[in-house]
Amino acid sequence: MSLKEQLKKDFSTITLALMAVGIVLNIILGQVVSLLKLPIFLDSIGTVIVALLAGPWAGGLTGLLTNLIWGMISDPVAAAFAPVAMIIGIVAGLCAKYGLFKSWWQAIISGVIISLALSVVAIPIRVYMFGGVTGSGADFITAYLLAAGRDLFSAVIITVVADNLIDKVVTGLLAWGIVKGLPKRFSARFSRASAVTE
Repeated sequence: MSLKEQLKKDFSTITLALMAVGIVLNIILGQVVSLLKLPIFLDSIGTVIVALLAGPWAGGLTGLLTNLIWGMISDPVAAAFAPVAMIIGIVAGLCAKYGLFKSWWQAIISGVIISLALSVVAIPIRVYMFGGVTGSGADFITAYLLAAGRDLFSAVIITVVADNLIDKVVTGLLAWGIVKGLPKRFSARFSRASAVTE
């Protein structure tokens, strides 16, 4: 199948509707966690669900649009992390494509892979655009490490990797459980769902 044909299948009408639901889910969960100042994000569950069902490009676009819309609505910091959200969707979709979301333990491995991939993009944004402080609950970890004598760059590396490791493993497990729990007649309507459900 050509790339054009695959993209047409990946971006079907039902996928576009799912992407809208994923964006809303991401923003609502992310906003609640942000208001509670929890040291976790949970703002990419919708992105990962879309990636598992419709592939890496639909997942990446869901993540990107989530953060751009969220940035315009209420949290400008979210827009700066749009490339990170896009990486989450792409990597989750690729993990699913290569069979790394078939079981709960593979979902954990995928969460680790996603976390490491996003860290490459998130660390420079957090350090150079925000001086290590973004207003999230993870700032407490960065502040503690700075007070303990760490330099800014290493404090942010530790914070981003540790915080996202927990967050993306939880996100991967939740998304995997949701997709596995979908009725077969529903999940069969998505072009990439069989990589997770079968």
